[in-house]
Formats: sequence, C-alpha cells, structure tokens
Amino acid sequence: MDVFYNEKGIGDVLIIPIKEGDRQTFKQQAYGDVVKITDSSDGSLLGYNIFNASKYFNLPGQGKMTLTEEMLQPIKDLFTQNQLEDVLDFDLSPKFVVGYVESIEPHENADKLKVCQVDTSDEQLQIVCGAPNVDRGQKVVVAKVGATMPGGMKINDAELRGVPSSGMICSAKELGLPDAPKEKGILVLSDEYEVGAPFEV
Repeated sequence: MDVFYNEKGIGDVLIIPIKEGDRQTFKQQAYGDVVKITDSSDGSLLGYNIFNASKYFNLPGQGKMTLTEEMLQPIKDLFTQNQLEDVLDFDLSPKFVVGYVESIEPHENADKLKVCQVDTSDEQLQIVCGAPNVDRGQKVVVAKVGATMPGGMKINDAELRGVPSSGMICSAKELGLPDAPKEKGILVLSDEYEVGAPFEV
C-alpha cells in the first residue's frame, strides 16, 4: 500500500490513506501526534495522519512511497505509545507487478473490450482491457486491486459492461513513465522481465 509525505507542500505529516470518503462526514480523533480519521456516517476507517513524522521515522523520500515492514514497525510502536489500539494489518504486497497474458476472449457486450486472463505468479486475474494492442503471450504491467495510479486513481474490483475485472493492464502514460508514446495502447514488456516481479512506478 502507498503512503504520502510532502514536507514542503503540506508540512511534516505522514498520510496513511485506507479508504476514500466524503470530506463532509470526516471525523478526526487525536492520539498524540497520530490523528485517526473515520467516516461519521458508518464508523469506517478512512486513514491516519501522523504529525511531526520526521521525529519518528527515517523517511526515504518525498511524495508517494510504498509502505514497507521497516516503516510499519515504528508506526505500530507510535500507536502503542499513544494508547491507540488499532491493529495495523496492512497488505504490503506489491501492487504493480509483471503479468503474463495467458488468454484473451472478446467481451460479450462491448466490441472494443477484451476479457484477459493474466498470470501474476501468485494469482490468476481476470482483467477487462480496451487497449487495441493487448494480445495473448505478452508480458505486461498489472496494477492490482489496491494500487494507486500516479494520477491518483485507486484500482478497485469492478464490473465493466457486466463482466468482472480485477486490476488494470497499464499503459506507459498511465504509469507516468517518461517519453510515453501518445498512441493508445498498453506497455508491452520484453521477455527478460519475470512474471510476478514488482514493477517500480
């Protein structure tokens, strides 16, 4: 999962988003430098803000960063120090990985969409894709459910024209890669990439 830190833009705050919510129903509760944010309408957890973050963590950079076990332990310690008993059971598995397109079928309700079966080593994903160049036998970049795209969009399980889709096969432009081609189409990787390996975005 991704966390965010931008000292120049918003101050010395580590932002840990869990779920999107309506700002009108945000409820905040402080536990020392930890602020827990919930949705007042249903009590669901939306995330945490940790103030004076540089005092507690050796942050590796600015902007979006992937939460690691090394970062998670000091967060757990800080929660304990401030009597916040929430269990931090986060999925830290990579969300951008190399996938292999095993098969493609036409979408039954949309001419321009294809239903792809994609192997990511640890699981088989069904992904509906509209890229004109997607094909069987390709190695591609898969944004798994839970990924946050460079543009801010979060990947969720979806249903496209009645067909379930779990994840997204990405283009170079969607991944924010430099010199991304203007033509529509997914990024096709060379054979040297290993299926299931993380892809750094």
